[in-house]
Amino acid sequence: MKKILVWLSGWVDSAVTAYLLKQEWYDVTAWFMINYLAPEWEYCPTLEDIEVAREVAKYLDIPFFSFDYIEEYEQKVLNYMYEWYKAGITPNPDIMCNSEIKFKVFLDEALAHGFDWVATGHYARIVKDEAWISHLLKWVDKNKDQSYFLAWLSQFQLSKSMFPIGHLEKSEVREIAKKAWLPNADRKDSQWICFVGKVDLSKFLEKKIEHKPGNIVTTSGKILWQHKWVFYYTVGQRKWLDIWELKEPVFVVKKDILKNELIVWTTSDEKLYDDSLKVYSMHFLAWEVDFPLNAKAKIRYRQEDQDVIVTKENDHYLVKFLNPQRAIASWQIVALFVNDELVASWVIA
Repeated sequence: MKKILVWLSGWVDSAVTAYLLKQEWYDVTAWFMINYLAPEWEYCPTLEDIEVAREVAKYLDIPFFSFDYIEEYEQKVLNYMYEWYKAGITPNPDIMCNSEIKFKVFLDEALAHGFDWVATGHYARIVKDEAWISHLLKWVDKNKDQSYFLAWLSQFQLSKSMFPIGHLEKSEVREIAKKAWLPNADRKDSQWICFVGKVDLSKFLEKKIEHKPGNIVTTSGKILWQHKWVFYYTVGQRKWLDIWELKEPVFVVKKDILKNELIVWTTSDEKLYDDSLKVYSMHFLAWEVDFPLNAKAKIRYRQEDQDVIVTKENDHYLVKFLNPQRAIASWQIVALFVNDELVASWVIA
């Protein structure tokens, strides 16, 4: 019997993952990761999640363990968030959390304890070819596909991971949970910061970054209003600008950290659009591809696939879009797909 360590999060996706693996007669053990505990004055889902996860494991009659990764999570995810926000960059903690915690710290510990694979409730697919190379494919429901968040996984990490619900629609996952009478079958999905929970992001960042009000200006330099905190905004953002004197909505075009200014203008502003981006290195998930490459690209989660041609230029890769893209943000992740396979990714320069 193959030994599988399931990351049991307390949510229905991982519960169905554990249930399906047990139905297939794997030797299943549940593991809960304690990555963050909030101060008393903040809401933190960890304590609630661990009780739900323990209840699910008891119901499925599988061993349940919890392990403390708070220090590793702070070093590899939270400090990364703080430092990038300080530099005026909007980070992607979910991608870092997956590559450094769930499929590194967790995976390494699982293998050290004699497990053959780890399994999670991610909505993506792993397919092995004749040479046993692992390929990361989109989930069957393209609108909620999570492959983008797994873009930094290595070939080794993919080879030791399982996504048992990757072939199921979300409605099917819920139906399986209800038919199996799983304790969390009706629990609503989490939409919060990875492991941190439902927090006010500005208050969360205030712990390490001091508030400093500054001007909100147009692309021509006209002062429109004042922002409370330039670090809180990202390119393309509209929400929380609170500018009422203009008839049409305005968006963040740029952040000037040195001047502490937020540069904004309307959606028709050409500065919001670009038809290309570049990266200085590329992370290949299965093998290096030939260039020029006709592919699809995403520059943010849940964006519709965009047609691109990728060329290799001297010291960088150039990603050229068929249609101009709104709000390409430096330091975000661009993911490249060929058909349904995520073939490469890296940070936008």
